[in-house]
Amino acid sequence: MRNDDVQNLYLQYGQELQGYLVRRLSCAETAADLTQEAFMRLIRTGPGSALDNPRAYLYRIASNLVTDHYREEGKRPQSAVLQPTVIADVTPGQERALLAKDQVTHLERAIEALPPRQRQVLLLHKFEGMSYGEIAERLGISKNTVMVHMMRALAQCRDSLSGSG
Repeated sequence: MRNDDVQNLYLQYGQELQGYLVRRLSCAETAADLTQEAFMRLIRTGPGSALDNPRAYLYRIASNLVTDHYREEGKRPQSAVLQPTVIADVTPGQERALLAKDQVTHLERAIEALPPRQRQVLLLHKFEGMSYGEIAERLGISKNTVMVHMMRALAQCRDSLSGSG
């Protein structure tokens, strides 16, 4: 599926899908993340994919993401805090530290390579913790535009990082 098609679908169904996820999850932040993930998965369907009903396909993806989310929540140990065990040395070895530093360098390069507005939106949301609404107000753009910039920035970073590793 072409990026232009996905962008149009995002503008057409993004808020609706996020509202559905908020109702299912009762958490706006998680719903926003899963909305982005749904569109990222739509992008991954490939450029030649033609969907008869993209709205239904997005809702199916979103429903699966909710199921996965709850499944992951169920896997987390509830009593881990109450029953401490022997704590392993969490200091990374020299090799792991070098690999982590290399990954951070690649991520910094990927972020630097973003167009200025995408980079600004990504940094405000991921590193300063601002909501899409706050970013939209601060930059004088619509919330949908913030979401599109964020989606494109994440896709470009993902592509950049997958090509470097």
